[in-house]
Amino acid sequence: MKTTKERTKLEANNVRKIREGLLMSKAELARRAGVSVLTIDRVEKGMACRMDTKRKIILSLGLQLSDRDKVFKKED
Repeated sequence: MKTTKERTKLEANNVRKIREGLLMSKAELARRAGVSVLTIDRVEKGMACRMDTKRKIILSLGLQLSDRDKVFKKED
């Protein structure tokens, strides 16, 4: 029997890498994106999030929506 953690779909992304490259804290990214720090933490751990949240994060990192594949790996 699978645990809840095993059933949770993980999505690879570069949010943490890009955020740290910009010397930006999770709190600052959360504030800019208008989401909670917990949401940023979950996204960085690879947990699934809504498309709207992805859009907010991309724009808050100073990127264009066309850069989405640089932040969130393209799903097969």
